[in-house]
Amino acid sequence: MERKKKPWKLALYGAVSLVAIIVVYVAYQGIGIYNALDGFEKNNDSSRFKGVVDQAAEKPPEWEGRERVNVLLLGADARGLKEGEVARSDSMLVASIDPVTRQAHLLSILRDTYADIPGYGKNRVNTAITLGGPNVAMQTIGDLLGLDIQYYVYADFEGFKALVDAIGGVDYEVEKNMKYVDNADGNRYDIDLKKGYQRLDGDKALQYVRFRHDAMSDFTRTERQRNFMAAVAKKLQSTWNLVRMKTILEQVQPYIETNLQVSDMLKLGQLGLKVRVAGSAQVPPMDLLYENRSRLGAVLDIRDEDKLREYVRKVLSVDTTLPAPAEGAASGADGAAGQASDRTSSSGNDDEGGL
Repeated sequence: MERKKKPWKLALYGAVSLVAIIVVYVAYQGIGIYNALDGFEKNNDSSRFKGVVDQAAEKPPEWEGRERVNVLLLGADARGLKEGEVARSDSMLVASIDPVTRQAHLLSILRDTYADIPGYGKNRVNTAITLGGPNVAMQTIGDLLGLDIQYYVYADFEGFKALVDAIGGVDYEVEKNMKYVDNADGNRYDIDLKKGYQRLDGDKALQYVRFRHDAMSDFTRTERQRNFMAAVAKKLQSTWNLVRMKTILEQVQPYIETNLQVSDMLKLGQLGLKVRVAGSAQVPPMDLLYENRSRLGAVLDIRDEDKLREYVRKVLSVDTTLPAPAEGAASGADGAAGQASDRTSSSGNDDEGGL
């Protein structure tokens, strides 16, 4: 006669089996995540920057893991490029993270800002990547803002779309109707969004962050980009997307290039679970900008670079998610939060190219 297993033994067997399944799943995810992360850093032969890398460019400082880390996010319109050509970084955001306070700030750089590009003279900042590659771009933006920029992440249209689709889209409030006809590529990148709260998939999200065909042009576009990237960061921190991280990384890996090594990504990833976006701003701020004419045409020049770097320090010291100070109290960043509305006149460049 077959002996029945005692209930406690059945429970023990079930628990052991469950633990074994979890261990196998975590190992599988871990190996997959490592392999996907390893593919983000391209070698010299596969790098899209191999034809423009300036060997004399200053190498970015190493991040030890305890000090502030700054990551330059570069978005570009790579359509119609020939072999070896690099698109201008028409979308530039610096994600600045303090591992001690676990606060992140997003700083968007206006692409027509006229600044010194080390080794190449003054030019619009979005040309730095095309002149000397990622190290020159990081050094240019770092010198401009007074920050050590350790890492860059570069993506084109399709990479941005792949990321948003991989996380299941983003529920977002589109503040107004947006429409623009882009005749390039058979109207593949036309913009046609309706006002209202909705789920933006990769295609619609790209339309939203690209739109600049209004009175404020690039100024309001940079604000949209910061706000939307903050929503993406929050969505990435959801439990469901953390479980699916291997799949997410595999879907975006072909479109991304970065100097982050796997060890750095793992450190940043662990930090990212605890970080929250504490503020964002446009740089340079409007009171330090003026429209100027150069050999390139209309550019946005900077009134005082020292004041710009001081402004950046103040922005990074303020948590705009906290309750506003009492009337008459010091604001800390001299209106950093308020200026993020990016209201100023257009620089005159109305094309929809780039992110």
